[in-house]
Amino acid sequence: MLKRQNPSTPEHSKDLAADGGALSMSHNDSRSFFNLSQLVLSAGQIKPSPALKHSKITYFEVEIVDMQSKKQICIVDKVPPASTLLDVKHKFHKACPQWYPSRVGLQLERNGPFLKDSVSIQSLAVSSIITLYFTDLGQQVGWTTFFLTEYTGPLLIYLLFYIRLSTIYDQVESRKNFRHPVVHLACFCHCLHYIRHLLETLFVHKFSEGHTPLKNMIKGCAFYWGFTSWIAYYINHPRYTPPSFGHKQVSYAALAFLMCEAGNHFINVALAHQTNSEGNRTCFPSPTYNPFTWLFLLVSCPNYTYEAGSWISFTVMTQTLPVGIFAFLMVIQMSLWAQKKHKLYLKRFYPEVRRKAAMIPIIF
Repeated sequence: MLKRQNPSTPEHSKDLAADGGALSMSHNDSRSFFNLSQLVLSAGQIKPSPALKHSKITYFEVEIVDMQSKKQICIVDKVPPASTLLDVKHKFHKACPQWYPSRVGLQLERNGPFLKDSVSIQSLAVSSIITLYFTDLGQQVGWTTFFLTEYTGPLLIYLLFYIRLSTIYDQVESRKNFRHPVVHLACFCHCLHYIRHLLETLFVHKFSEGHTPLKNMIKGCAFYWGFTSWIAYYINHPRYTPPSFGHKQVSYAALAFLMCEAGNHFINVALAHQTNSEGNRTCFPSPTYNPFTWLFLLVSCPNYTYEAGSWISFTVMTQTLPVGIFAFLMVIQMSLWAQKKHKLYLKRFYPEVRRKAAMIPIIF
């Protein structure tokens, strides 16, 4: 039997190098390197992530501070890490009943953006104590309530003028004068427009989380209800005169109105299919086999284009000054909304919308 040499001696190292013993040494080194690399890979990031940093925290404490006075209002304690900002608002409401969740605005920094209700508390935490700045947003209403109230008013108000109540028009004059067919057609088109808005509010649109101040609903209702009263009074008046070019003007304008209404509906359906449950657009809609959606090739907000077309067509069909003023104001307002949305689309979907106009090709 050969006597095993001591591997620690220099002579043995030389013999390994000379006689090919380096192969066994390289094999051991490779195994050691493999084990070391596996250890490094399993260790992951050297700096712990925020989720791991707070993994040992059982509860958070949320300090609510008034943004103006910087005084502490209350402390919401024992907030689980999985809680959202809406959960904190509900607990804050229990401590301060005068502020219900929808009117509470919370900010992580003073003069910063208001945080969404879906934000998790753990994502905001740097330590176990979180400081949030409170702003009273005033009395709020939900978006569905906002639009239902805004659109129901014009529908009912117009019908009151259409039946010619004795408190509005002289009954003797109303029975004496013959109603031109455009009066009945205008009532049908006006009601169709707002019925479509009401049905889309209930079954098509997906509104983002949150509410809007009550004063905004009051201003919107004053605008729509006031103009509807003015428009309906003139169109349904016993002395109303029909359009200058007669049947052709009414027919072509009514056809354009119905096409714009159909296009607006199909565009809203297409937009709803590209929106998640929180009201956020997941991707920019693309045209389909439906010809009414081909306007997406030219503009980024074709729903506003069709809405403007509806009111311009209604103006031509009825040939009344109040409708023309209302259509003019609506075009201006919708162009501003379209510009604002177009800028947001450019940030999120730049390649798809970079060559498109906002509402009307070339002009806007």
